[in-house]
Amino acid sequence: MEIDELQLTRARESRAAIERLYIEMRHVFNSGLYRQLGQPGEVLTQALHTLSPEIYGSMGNPDKVELDGLVYVIDRLPKGIEQCRYIKLTSEEGYASSSFERIVPAARRRNCYRIDDEHMFIEVTRGRSEIYDILTHLTFLYIEADKIMSHALTEEGTQRVEWTWLESIVQGNVEITEKNREIAFTFLSTLLGRSFAKTKEAWHRMNRETNSGLFKVVYYLGKLAMNEAFSEQEREITFSPTLRDRIGHHIYGERWASNIKQTLAEFNLLDRPLHIISSNVHSVLNSIYAPAALHRQVPKKSKILDIVLKMAESEHPEWRSSVKEYAFEHGFHELHDRSGTNITVQIIDTAKLDLKTLSNELKVDAQKLEKDPPVILVMDYAFGEQAYETMDELLKPIPSPQGDKFVRVASISIMGKAGILEGGKGDIMIPDAHVFEGTADNYPFDNDLTEADFSDIDVKVLGGAMITVLGTSLQNRDVLAYFKNSSWRAIGLEMEGAHYQKAIQAASKIRKSIERDVVLRYAYYASDNPLETGSTLASGSLGQIGIKPTYTITRKILEKILS
Repeated sequence: MEIDELQLTRARESRAAIERLYIEMRHVFNSGLYRQLGQPGEVLTQALHTLSPEIYGSMGNPDKVELDGLVYVIDRLPKGIEQCRYIKLTSEEGYASSSFERIVPAARRRNCYRIDDEHMFIEVTRGRSEIYDILTHLTFLYIEADKIMSHALTEEGTQRVEWTWLESIVQGNVEITEKNREIAFTFLSTLLGRSFAKTKEAWHRMNRETNSGLFKVVYYLGKLAMNEAFSEQEREITFSPTLRDRIGHHIYGERWASNIKQTLAEFNLLDRPLHIISSNVHSVLNSIYAPAALHRQVPKKSKILDIVLKMAESEHPEWRSSVKEYAFEHGFHELHDRSGTNITVQIIDTAKLDLKTLSNELKVDAQKLEKDPPVILVMDYAFGEQAYETMDELLKPIPSPQGDKFVRVASISIMGKAGILEGGKGDIMIPDAHVFEGTADNYPFDNDLTEADFSDIDVKVLGGAMITVLGTSLQNRDVLAYFKNSSWRAIGLEMEGAHYQKAIQAASKIRKSIERDVVLRYAYYASDNPLETGSTLASGSLGQIGIKPTYTITRKILEKILS
């Protein structure tokens, strides 16, 4: 397909900006200090402006504060971070046993600690991808904070009445009531450079989806920017020496994998075929156990999807606990993470399943299961580079005085959310290769899942290459359009695929710690379309749209394992 020359030029500029971001963030991390007004801050800010990620919307417009991006970012950072001048990224260094309150962001599992009014510590245990994610989000916040400051001040440098009003609200001098709330929205919309309706919508989203209100977030972002501009109180991001020493050494992944192998040994499961599934921690559990656990609550022969949709309704919260109680009695084990990876693991011993109680939708080879019953290991989603660390450690043999004990891995299935390049939310992507953006690393593979496997459902299914990106916050329209329209013919983008493939191919073809022909299954469902305005991740969560593709993919993976 012919590529527009202007689009190609923009794509090259954007890829160069991604490379500058990547190099500068590594430099910042190695130096241990990042100031927004310093040279690294200028480089990151300029590169982010050049890249203009889709998820940050109107970030490049000096007259408008980007509200969807602001809600998205605040949702993934700890409550109160907008008030903190000093942010420190640390390793797991003992703060869990301190008196500091542990703060976990609404949409990202990170342990964070508010040390005092000005200091926020964020534990990083997921590798460099997490550092890049946090740094790009904070750079975006600082860019928007400078806009708020410029909107809050007159040309003479005095505070506008709208800013004075906002300060009175945040400091508690003015109480927000039903009567004056719309006055507050009117003043706030002026400070944001956004419409009254858009401001009100953002206020509702931030109060519903995050732990901080829009008034406080806007005020403190603007205040810190003013303090830096006029009082030389610089905002700083630092990295602890322990974090810099530990990064890249698989400390957390090794702990995590060791705990899994010890549990498998404890239950005498090491000599059985192991099927690894990277997915959420509910779809496999519910697909196997919900029909039997809830047989009195749902009509006979109910489909798994119908049961799950009812479980998602607020009037049935007790159904989830009923499913787990039943599962624990029939071969289910759950390993809550204590390693620092924040990846929960579930182990299902199929020898203890009552096959007669499984849903009719799951095709089962009873003789095969009785002869050599498989063990299913479900691991929650990894984050970027963490996928390599965890999978690499999991596939390593277990050392013993008698020699290495190899884990009998029969298949590895990866199900995840991804951005789609041609389609909409809820559509399914079946990759045949992962292309690592910004590198020469390409990972073709034979996918045991095919588009034909999903021919019986009314959801759009695409096949082709997937792009593994450095971070969701670095999605760029020109680069993605290039990958879609060029001979790459990419169908989507995600953050973990190439990292998983790097670990799997090393284990199967180089280390030979698992079979060379281990069965691989990859399938993604679309959480967003970054090429469509208003359809990025910042536009809001999938909601129930994601349930159908999630459980459809899960059912297909389980059918392959159980038959």
